[in-house]
Amino acid sequence: MDVNADDFFKAAMLDKPRDTEKSKVGSNVTLINVMQIPGLNTLGISIARIDYAPLGENPPHTHPRATEILTVLEGTLYVGFVTSNQANRENKLFSKVLNKGDVFVFPQGLIHFQFNPNPHVPAVAIAALSSQNPGAITIANAVFGSKPAISDDVLAKAFQVEKGTIDWLQAQFWENNHY
Repeated sequence: MDVNADDFFKAAMLDKPRDTEKSKVGSNVTLINVMQIPGLNTLGISIARIDYAPLGENPPHTHPRATEILTVLEGTLYVGFVTSNQANRENKLFSKVLNKGDVFVFPQGLIHFQFNPNPHVPAVAIAALSSQNPGAITIANAVFGSKPAISDDVLAKAFQVEKGTIDWLQAQFWENNHY
């Protein structure tokens, strides 16, 4: 009874470039989901604009509740996802270089990334996701930036490196590029 047109609208300005200068990874993800448009509730869709600085990336991450379809609007992106196949102990990388107008699909729950290989020209993409609340888990942030920290003994063994390397990684500032 209290629903109106504003529940299905947002002046999101997705046509405007976003700042990538402040991001350590050189990208800015502008997600429009049910938190910004209440009318998306139960509809199973959301959208994001991703801006990439030259040599910027949207680092390896996963969406636990959504498949993503990405379209390059400007520039070039190297993209990929890794399968998880415990039976064959094979984590296969599926990757492509995408140009303006190209489309790539990242299946739900799989670790994926996008990287702008051009050192001079930014890139822009639009992603559609199959959930009104897809979630995003950036792998490095989750593993090395958890609070409280995962034991360096656990991570050193898992990554088969010295504990000093883990300590250094955990000391880095792990930022979120999703705004």
